[in-house]
Amino acid sequence: MAELSKTPVVFAPWNDPNEKPLIQFKNVTKRFGDFTAIDNLTLDIYAKEFFALLGPSGCGKTTLMRMLAGFEMPSEGQILLGGQDIVKVPPNKRPVNMMFQSYALFPHLSVFDNIAFGLRRSDMPKDQIKDRVAEMLRLTRLEKFAKRKPHQISGGQRQRVALARSLAKAPKLLLLDEPLGALDKKLRNDTQFELMDIQEKTGTTFVIVTHDQEEAMTVASRIAVMDNGKLIQVDTPSGIYEEPNSVYVADFIGDVNIIEGNAKVVDGGIEIHYAEGAAPIHAKTDKHITDGQRVSYAIRPEKIAVTSEPMADRANHAHGTILDIGYLGHLSSYFVTLGNGQKVEASMTNSRRLSRRDFTWEDNVWLSWTDTAGVVLTE
Repeated sequence: MAELSKTPVVFAPWNDPNEKPLIQFKNVTKRFGDFTAIDNLTLDIYAKEFFALLGPSGCGKTTLMRMLAGFEMPSEGQILLGGQDIVKVPPNKRPVNMMFQSYALFPHLSVFDNIAFGLRRSDMPKDQIKDRVAEMLRLTRLEKFAKRKPHQISGGQRQRVALARSLAKAPKLLLLDEPLGALDKKLRNDTQFELMDIQEKTGTTFVIVTHDQEEAMTVASRIAVMDNGKLIQVDTPSGIYEEPNSVYVADFIGDVNIIEGNAKVVDGGIEIHYAEGAAPIHAKTDKHITDGQRVSYAIRPEKIAVTSEPMADRANHAHGTILDIGYLGHLSSYFVTLGNGQKVEASMTNSRRLSRRDFTWEDNVWLSWTDTAGVVLTE
């Protein structure tokens, strides 16, 4: 019998014109006196998304979340939740819960009672509360800690208690404000995957505010990169990383080399002339570029190979000297100075022991990459 191939289900409601967004910001502006925190912003977020608002401090991401929670009113525009305008709905009447960075647990209450706190003040029948709390304890793997007080458990466990309490009333939407900021790096990494697992199991829509690019890239179905109260790009993590729409986004997400030059249109793509005497960069792009146009070229360090001779199968080569080396365990970053003084970072996995590394400081090396490895940017 022939085997049936299984096609993985791709979650991308934003690509389906028949899908209705759960959350809609329509031309939303928020002013504090003369300062505009959110500037005529329009954004759709879909049910069951794990959506990240990402940007530097002061970009407006927390203001956007506080308006969604009902703690701030927009100066202009509409905020719809399930098709209903919620601008005038008070926070306690919205099917929304918010989890703060501080967790705000009651120190004198047990883990069980912290989770039950909101349920006991709701209209849930008392005989159902115990079962609901038990369900939340199982979901967050806290069953054996139910009788402990917050000071008797770890930071990661306290984070899960706050999450369980936030999910106990089954909100349509959970807002997370820098929820992992207080955790150390390893625990933060572990907890990111726990958050993703819990979000998938509950089907609750999560919106997370973070300034941590790695965190957003790990957990989110889509990311909104913000700056000065505006959306700069909204896309999947891979779209943001591989196809940034501007120098700002390319530079904000991960490590990148940005090279500026003048374009020349040639068969099959463009040449970017960035330094006198240096071979031009060959690049493919679907953007409309004209001869002489000033462009930026963004290429990630891992797309560049470091070798003793130029790689014949790559379209681009540059010769330089190793200025510095960063050893990160699983990979090494080589900072190479080209003949024109341009510094380029290339990273390679450490598949061999450090003592057998091919290159060291001040070695002359070749950098090679393909014509599709980088992105041509005009903004």
